[in-house]
Amino acid sequence: MLKQSLTALALVAVATVAAAQAHWPDRAVTLVVPFPPGGGTDTGARIMAEQLSRKWGQPVVVDNKGGAAGQVGADFVAKAKPDGYTLLVGNIGTQAINPSLYPRMPFDPDKAFAPISMIAELPLAMMVNPKVPAKTVQEFIALAKSQPGKLNYSSSGAGGAPHLAAELFKDASGTFILHVPYRGGGPAVADLLAGHVQASFMTVLEASAHIKAGKLRALAVTSGKRVAALPDVPTLAESGLKGFNSVSWIGLLAPAGAPPELVERISADVRETIAKPDVNAKLAGLGAVPGGSTPVAFAKTIADDRAKYAEIIKSRRITVE
Repeated sequence: MLKQSLTALALVAVATVAAAQAHWPDRAVTLVVPFPPGGGTDTGARIMAEQLSRKWGQPVVVDNKGGAAGQVGADFVAKAKPDGYTLLVGNIGTQAINPSLYPRMPFDPDKAFAPISMIAELPLAMMVNPKVPAKTVQEFIALAKSQPGKLNYSSSGAGGAPHLAAELFKDASGTFILHVPYRGGGPAVADLLAGHVQASFMTVLEASAHIKAGKLRALAVTSGKRVAALPDVPTLAESGLKGFNSVSWIGLLAPAGAPPELVERISADVRETIAKPDVNAKLAGLGAVPGGSTPVAFAKTIADDRAKYAEIIKSRRITVE
């Protein structure tokens, strides 16, 4: 009798979960961005929030929880109920770089999340304040070599993709430029605009509007190919740094334990949304390379990049400043 009762309860529980998934979402969904407003991750998240809200017929709210190079927001999601109503818009820093940069994290990066889909790759732009007397990469290299340690560059945080791209640039060009880390891409770009720093490596997604308005000067992009949003800006490889290629990305993740069927459904909705011509064009126009991937493919991207950046961090002895 007890066995029958337990079996009945188990069947009821399964039916309840299935019914909840069938009606998901029946209330607001929160996309946690683990950085302040204004950066590339935030910009991409807001584009997706608007589109997914229309598709799901429920509010999709962006909640910025910056701090500790994205760990504060990521930890919030890692500890959230895995029901699909709290999701993380992570990036290459939070998912692939931080595990090698921080010896202790508030969550287990290998077990805390269920990858859903990449949203977009984010090529970086090497930018300078217009007052800097360098209009090409080679002119900037010459300027930096003429006054080693006098120029500085901002980044969205120590160990993030912009920081590592800048360090790769320094190695490739033989220059010595000081690093000034900020708590996110927005503040880093703000101080570049104000002239408090001379240069920065930031995603084209967060910087293209300033570049097109003439408020910042783009010297190059870090991807292997030119970016559609800035067709006249050469790559660093074209500018004399042969083979240079360093890009970021953003993607959607759920807390570990989210039902696989729900993860697959959200992933399919994200892929369908990104494939829409207007959304695709909007992302590309801002400097992103529209993504969209299965959970398995996204998990592989994270694993591959984690291995790649672990080697870079180790070989260059990069530590949190």
